[in-house]
Amino acid sequence: MTAPKTSTTLMQMPTSDRQVVPGVSRKAVRNGVKTIAIYVVILVMAALTLVPFLWMLSTSLKVREQLYAFPPEWIPNPVSFESYRVLFDPLPFDIFFLNSLQVALLSLAGTLLACSLAAYAFARMRFPGREPIFALLLTTMMIPAQVLLLPLFILYKNIGWLDTLYPLWVPSFFGSAFGTFLLRQFFLSLPTELTDAAKIDGCSHFGIYWRIILPLSGPGLATLGIFTFMGSWNSFLVPLIVINKIDLRTVPLGLAALQGSNEIRLNAVMAASTLSILPILIVFFFAQKYFVQGVVLTGIKG
Repeated sequence: MTAPKTSTTLMQMPTSDRQVVPGVSRKAVRNGVKTIAIYVVILVMAALTLVPFLWMLSTSLKVREQLYAFPPEWIPNPVSFESYRVLFDPLPFDIFFLNSLQVALLSLAGTLLACSLAAYAFARMRFPGREPIFALLLTTMMIPAQVLLLPLFILYKNIGWLDTLYPLWVPSFFGSAFGTFLLRQFFLSLPTELTDAAKIDGCSHFGIYWRIILPLSGPGLATLGIFTFMGSWNSFLVPLIVINKIDLRTVPLGLAALQGSNEIRLNAVMAASTLSILPILIVFFFAQKYFVQGVVLTGIKG
């Protein structure tokens, strides 16, 4: 019997073929270590972003004696829901939530309708001055919102809209520059062959918009919807200058009133803050898939 010639065979093989041996190559090990390091960094950053939320939730469940304990106690002992019950005693937070929900939903509907119509016009229709008008629309995004507070207050006062919820949601039915830009970019990423085929079949512009563009624009509409809902729910300046009645206040105004009282109950403030972010978390949880797709796809074509 002849001895195996494994070592001799390996010496005679080319250098590139010698790496094909049983086991894991160095390149695969490096890639694995790199991937693990990336995931560790992401997990650490995610944990750091969750710390304020966890502390807010923990504080809302503490009794008054535990609020300023040193060292701080992360786990309430005992767990108390008293701070949630007192929210509805000095201030009608249930009415504040209903007002904010009404304003947010109406603003959402108005923004999606107006911005999608304007975005379709800028993306698919041809008319004189389209590009200059769109550029002029984008320049309005550079105007600070604080500059418009005084003119808006005078306007709302003259038309009798002070101490009503109309100023908080009616302007959304006139669209926004950001929403129009976002949806226009998404509409431009859709195949033009679909709209051309619909035109050949005699479909009108509104038919193309309603039957073809909107059904294919779920990610873009979801992205704009999340931004709109968050902005309307957290709006503070406009409600502050147009609303004085307690029963018309929104959640941000209720939080400001709770913090501006003579005795600031930190656990009650944290309880109100916890409840105020729940609607946003619910909306983002159910629409996060479309939100990520919309953010990615809106930058494909410009």
